[in-house]
Amino acid sequence: MKSKTRGEAEAEITQALVRFEKEYLGHGPVDARTFFINDMVLIRLRGVLTAADRKLAETTEGQALVKETRRKLFETSRPVFDEMIEKIIGCKLISFHTDMSAKTGERVIVLTVSTNLDTLYR
Repeated sequence: MKSKTRGEAEAEITQALVRFEKEYLGHGPVDARTFFINDMVLIRLRGVLTAADRKLAETTEGQALVKETRRKLFETSRPVFDEMIEKIIGCKLISFHTDMSAKTGERVIVLTVSTNLDTLYR
């Protein structure tokens, strides 16, 4: 079986994240990109807010509530990310960091993994 190229693995993670956003959070992003950087996987999602999120985010308090709710939902899904990373790139997920802007609807996810991906995908 042919091993994946860097671009194929990055695209597969992007597709998995879009599916995750739709299934677990109720709304998929408008745009998504994944990048491997050393032992990190950087994922940028744009347009992740639902219409209800956007309405709620019209106030400062609402923005904080949207961010906190999304953060908690994301953190409870850590096992999904562990499995996804193991299946797609064959290494262990070490840490998981995320933040989003309730103003712009952009989410950034940084995963650190047990392997240097620049070495794995030359």
